[in-house]
Amino acid sequence: MEDGTDRGTERDTPPSRGAGNGAVEHAAAGRIPLAVVVVDRDGLVSHWSRGARRLFDVAKEEAIGRPAVDLLPVSGALPDEEATPYGVYAAYDGLGPDLESSLDGRLSYPAAGRARLTVSEPERLDVLWWAYPLVGPGRERLLVLAADAGALRSEDQDDEIAVERIAPAFALHTDFPGAGELARRLPEILPSMSVEEGARIVAQILELGYPVLEFSQNERVPVTPDWGVARRIERKARRERAARAVADGLPLPRELADEAEDLEYAAVRERLEFLTEVSGRIGTSLDLSKTIIEVSRAVVPRFTDVAGTYLREQVVAGEGFPEGVPDTTTMWHRVALEHTDEPGRWDDVVPVGEAMPFPAHTPFFQCMTTGEPVLVPRISEQMGHAIASQFEKRDIRPLITGRSMLVVPLKARNVVLGFMILLRHPERVEFNDMDRVTGAELAARAGLVLDNARMYTYQESVAETLQDSMLPHIPPRMAGCDIATRYLPGTLLGRVGGDWFDSVKLPGARTALVVGDVMGHGLNSAAMMGQLRTAVQTMAALDLPPAQLLRNLDDLAQRLGDTYLATCLYAVYDPIASELHIANAGHIPPVIVHAEDGRSELLDLPTGAPIGVGGVAFESVRVRVRPGDRLVMCTDGLVEVRGEDIGVGLATLCESAAHPAASMDDACDTIIRALNTRGGRKDDVALLMARLNGIEPDDVAEWRLAPDPAEVGRARSVVREQLHEWGLAGLADTAELMVSELVTNAVRHSHNRPVELRLVRGDTLLCEVDDDDHELPTLLSAGPEDEFGRGLRVVTTLAREWGTSRTKAGKTVWFELTLPRR
Repeated sequence: MEDGTDRGTERDTPPSRGAGNGAVEHAAAGRIPLAVVVVDRDGLVSHWSRGARRLFDVAKEEAIGRPAVDLLPVSGALPDEEATPYGVYAAYDGLGPDLESSLDGRLSYPAAGRARLTVSEPERLDVLWWAYPLVGPGRERLLVLAADAGALRSEDQDDEIAVERIAPAFALHTDFPGAGELARRLPEILPSMSVEEGARIVAQILELGYPVLEFSQNERVPVTPDWGVARRIERKARRERAARAVADGLPLPRELADEAEDLEYAAVRERLEFLTEVSGRIGTSLDLSKTIIEVSRAVVPRFTDVAGTYLREQVVAGEGFPEGVPDTTTMWHRVALEHTDEPGRWDDVVPVGEAMPFPAHTPFFQCMTTGEPVLVPRISEQMGHAIASQFEKRDIRPLITGRSMLVVPLKARNVVLGFMILLRHPERVEFNDMDRVTGAELAARAGLVLDNARMYTYQESVAETLQDSMLPHIPPRMAGCDIATRYLPGTLLGRVGGDWFDSVKLPGARTALVVGDVMGHGLNSAAMMGQLRTAVQTMAALDLPPAQLLRNLDDLAQRLGDTYLATCLYAVYDPIASELHIANAGHIPPVIVHAEDGRSELLDLPTGAPIGVGGVAFESVRVRVRPGDRLVMCTDGLVEVRGEDIGVGLATLCESAAHPAASMDDACDTIIRALNTRGGRKDDVALLMARLNGIEPDDVAEWRLAPDPAEVGRARSVVREQLHEWGLAGLADTAELMVSELVTNAVRHSHNRPVELRLVRGDTLLCEVDDDDHELPTLLSAGPEDEFGRGLRVVTTLAREWGTSRTKAGKTVWFELTLPRR
């Protein structure tokens, strides 16, 4: 147990009910030292207060670790008047048990008594004592409180007689007025200790009995924390005498030296308590905005009346660590302003959010460039005018002139991140050198907290940027389907994860839908996810069947290393055939919501092994769907909660997916709300929902053309005729020209199989030309004399979008045209 402030030392005893005699009045006016001693389980002194030093004339260094029976008035423990190294003890009229009974552990209840102690001949101390046995996990066994009854005496003989009758005793603290205050302030009597230890000991004292002075059966005075603090007039006089003695270079009397020591210790302790309190109130969050508010509110009004916080632009923007020493061009953002003035007084003149530089002649510039606090005892009119000149048409002088100012830097790793401007009202005591030290320590702690929040904000921004760059931006409408997606970063294990979703445009107006999850978290998982997503896109463009694509992806994962595993669900939607072709690699099954009756169900798919296991075959299934059906694919982070069966999450997924919604986005939000509010989620989440609208047969036209140049004219003719039939005559000329170029290339490079031409009317006009040549066409730079190389230039110029992809039989070249507005 640490030796703390002797909070129970040298204080005035307050008036108490029934205390009408002169002795009590004298006690209320005088200084009664209260000694606090703690004895451990071995009978050794573990705490010896300054009050004990003064009462027993034994220094703390000599007392700590010594047997308590050698130091305390153990009346009856020794033969009458037997001398010890520290005095002679004697019983006192048999009032109460002797203290040794408590010291050796014979008593399990509190005891109190009086004893005479010879400290130095011929003086004798008349000691009142209270002993509390302590129970608990610590080594403390006994708490002893002691006071000098002689301090109650006066020259009045009646007082002398009254003092002789005083006995230490115990009473319920609830017997006295202000019982709650007595209980609340009881820790001030005790030695410094942790909050838990103090609460435990206080509870035992209140249960065993509050220490009191008993003058008669009906006259009792509680021993309160007010003991040991002299009256203000006496304290002020002692302070003045001590100050004069120091100023005159005179040695201080013992009493004044103790007073000076106590005052200095109390001031330092008060500031340490303030800094400890501030440290506990700031840094409760890694959110930069919240931390800024915490730092400003922590110092108002206890330390200052106004606190304005300014941060460098890079800190506010969540960018990297600011470099270089600030100069007159450095922009400082006012991020917080706390004050005790009437509401709104500062808001218009110095609004939060304003950014401004500071000129070289100001205290603010001095603080930001030196990294040291700047103290201005009082802001003069001249300085007030200089500061106000920076605020253009706003007159700040009435708010600052005459106030005491302290500017403290907010630093981290020797770099100034910002500074705080602290102002006190003119009627309040000025900031002094001790305040400067306190402010510097406060700013140092605040700077570290702000830097932690800044680093977290920066790292979070980097993580989100990385994650966003790896997740695709999927268009809300693909051929024959509408798509909505959601991604939620992990809540406990980092913002970056390995979950992803994707969609890929395929030949034949089909769309590949993908959801995957790399096991693990962090940058490595995200990097692995990026590699797998890119691989899926590449293989999907080859129009590989789902099972074959997963097989190839598994082989790739094996080549990348055996560190990571991943699950993946790959589905190809054919809106013309109204069919899903799906394969699964260890992923949770998708949900299909039937448009016809609103029923939802988990699709029964072969589970397959995760990607990266190796040597496992994958199977695919075909599922018939109807226009309006919805497919829901997600990662396990959405449905899996620690300590809960995943079946519960899957059932909730089915139920929430079937809930009617006005839009696809609303449907996704309904699912997220239903599953993300259960608590315990730590993984990131990827969710993809597709409404399978299908394409009507009347919106599809297909032709098979012989690999003959004569078929090019036929292709132009059938396209023009079909577009007129669809009411798209305005696109006929453009589409006819582009089809002519693609069919010409297909006929030229085709081998034996017929060339296939397809038109699909949807949100756009899609045209596809298939042939059996596997070599993809490339865009060439054709010169004036070149016969070939201009076809794809024409397509590139006229098409809304175009592309190529390999197929099993060869390749597909396609383009899209925007439909005219109706």
